[in-house]
Amino acid sequence: MTEGIPPKEHPELSAEFLEELRAELERQLRRLEKSMSVTDEASRPVELDQQAVGRLSRMDALQNQHLTRNLQERERARHGALISALKRIENGRYGFCEGCGAPLAPGRLLVYPEAERCGGCQS
Repeated sequence: MTEGIPPKEHPELSAEFLEELRAELERQLRRLEKSMSVTDEASRPVELDQQAVGRLSRMDALQNQHLTRNLQERERARHGALISALKRIENGRYGFCEGCGAPLAPGRLLVYPEAERCGGCQS
């Protein structure tokens, strides 16, 4: 949706339901930020004593670092999606598809509160 378009009222989102969704987004954001700090700690380079550690242990350490980097990428993407959803609530655009502008189903928002697109535009 374009920034210049004024906010619309979602036909199925009451103020109470919207506040519940905001609280859920904030809860998920806090939880994710805690997880991100743990992941950041785990991603620090591992110092391996080449004499004391075998080849398989080095391979395990490298594989774990790779998995941690992938997790960090997913966490950063989700963090951005949660922040974006909270901003859409603030500017009155939450609950509408960013692709076609149609209202998102309340059930979709309950399951996936950071949803930006309807099922048709998602694919």
